[in-house]
Amino acid sequence: FPRKIAKYVKDKGIISLPFAIRSMTGLAAEIIGLRDRGYLREGYKADLVIFDLARLRDRATVLKPRRYPEGIEYVMVNGVFTVDQGKRTGMLPGKVLLKPATD
Repeated sequence: FPRKIAKYVKDKGIISLPFAIRSMTGLAAEIIGLRDRGYLREGYKADLVIFDLARLRDRATVLKPRRYPEGIEYVMVNGVFTVDQGKRTGMLPGKVLLKPATD
């Protein structure tokens, strides 16, 4: 996701930041059918990412796919910081989300 924002919002100006964020959050949740996620609303579950757009840069490559991006200051997953002041905390509070069953 940092690559999409850095390349298409910051570098090329092809899409707006709100459009990019919505495509990765609310729109994705709607498509999958996660009714209580994707938006910052009362009663919704939310994971938060705070980033510095000026510094945002994807560092992953084909040979080093696990390189973390620059510019990600804070990440909170299920109420637990996984990135704090730009440093990984080692905490892994996430869980797999499955598409709800349909009738």
